[in-house]
Amino acid sequence: MTDDRAVWDEAYQRRRNIYGGVAQGIPPMIPGARVLELGCGNGKNTGMLLREGYEVVALDFSRAAIVAARAGLPDRGPGHAVLADARFLPFRPQSCDAVTARHIIGHMTRAGRVAIAEEIFRVLRGGGTLYFTAFSREDFRYGQGTYLEEDTFLRGDGISTHYFSDDEVPGLFSSLTCQSQTTRTWDLRVRGKTYGRAEIHAVFCRPVP
Repeated sequence: MTDDRAVWDEAYQRRRNIYGGVAQGIPPMIPGARVLELGCGNGKNTGMLLREGYEVVALDFSRAAIVAARAGLPDRGPGHAVLADARFLPFRPQSCDAVTARHIIGHMTRAGRVAIAEEIFRVLRGGGTLYFTAFSREDFRYGQGTYLEEDTFLRGDGISTHYFSDDEVPGLFSSLTCQSQTTRTWDLRVRGKTYGRAEIHAVFCRPVP
């Protein structure tokens, strides 16, 4: 997310499903785990998590996104959509078994990234897990747009994106233990041309006291 929530509100009002496809790569968690989904958007991943039997708290700071996410939730069940800012989570310390942060932290400037990382540590219980995904500096879009700060660029749609280096990710979550980190690459073909996409997937755990 970029600091300007009005940009995201306009984007979701104009096109409800901004990003397509359900996320891959979230391994099974403990049965009934309480999962905090940061940057839930229109809820495209929320349903998948609910079907796996988890209690899901889907959070976004865009009101338009939350309206779309709530529309997709069952009338009853362990699914909730909350309008809030990930930099200031409205939850008690160590109240979540897992946190998913997929393409949300990378839409913040450095101060916002650090704030979200600190909040994730605060709300994760001991032994809890963070599933992180963001774009890598190997992605073809790296360097495109207006330069904001190191490795962060503002595109024409008003949404900023930070591209992470391999060493940067564990440094951001230095209070957590890195269990795995990989860079996923794939080819995107548009109008006969091939572009290389790249994103970093990492799993972190909060140590048990």
